[in-house]
Amino acid sequence: MDFKEELKHYQEIINEELQKYLRTKDCLEGVLNESMEYSLMAGGKRLRPILVLSTYSLFKSDLEKCFPFAVAIEMIHNFSLIHDDLPGIDNDDFRHGKLTNHKKFNEATAILAGDGLLNNAYIVISNDLKQTSNSKDLEKKLQVFNEFTLAVDRMIAGEYVDTEYEGKRITEEDLQYIHENKTGALLKLCVRMGAILGEASDEELKNLTSYAEKIGLAFQIKDDILSEEGDEKVLGKPVGNDKKQEKCTYVSKYGLQESKEILDKITKEAVEDLESFGGKAEFLKGLALYIENRNK
Repeated sequence: MDFKEELKHYQEIINEELQKYLRTKDCLEGVLNESMEYSLMAGGKRLRPILVLSTYSLFKSDLEKCFPFAVAIEMIHNFSLIHDDLPGIDNDDFRHGKLTNHKKFNEATAILAGDGLLNNAYIVISNDLKQTSNSKDLEKKLQVFNEFTLAVDRMIAGEYVDTEYEGKRITEEDLQYIHENKTGALLKLCVRMGAILGEASDEELKNLTSYAEKIGLAFQIKDDILSEEGDEKVLGKPVGNDKKQEKCTYVSKYGLQESKEILDKITKEAVEDLESFGGKAEFLKGLALYIENRNK
């Protein structure tokens, strides 16, 4: 398969797995469950779970072992999006060309839907751990679960610092701190989860972690660039919100052209980190370029 076909294949796997965790039973909290489904199945790139699966596939072919962790990370991602869009944080009305969760339902429901997805992620992982009898597999999964909890903590911390620095002067180190935690922590986690579950060697894990750190930063820089010059129809949300809210971004700190140069440099370095894996890493190299060149 070429890159686009493989990307679509992974997206189909993820969407099929997510469907298994939707709560459709008639109950008093039915609207809450509908709200969770609305955001979880709204579309999106599914980049995070794809990183889990594609990294694991460098080492093993039984992808189903990763499914619970891939599903859980997508739940966490959508929890963060719902809360990001709330009036108290980014105050966005649209995402993926659709009304944001609090606009489709209401603010209270959106807050609880985000909370529900956060907790559901831990339910999915804990159920998988409960069913794992092989001691070696359990050890790897417990290591991954520990990193999972820490990465979610870092994402929340990064989001907090991002909101607190709106309209304020910021150092290069502080800007990098925000991006490494707010966006980079989960993306690094995804790659490391796939590598650890796949039993990567220490050297392989080191190279993949370096790759993950770079694409995590690249993803946020590209988001900053798209917020400045993206196409609203393609993005599915308004352009210019970062500037309007005086957010600290690479574009506000370095300007548009230098941000693009930094993005290109980091992407090239990420691809170089995968050289030792040879042809097996072509898809991961393609993902790095996909992040750099995406238009939404």
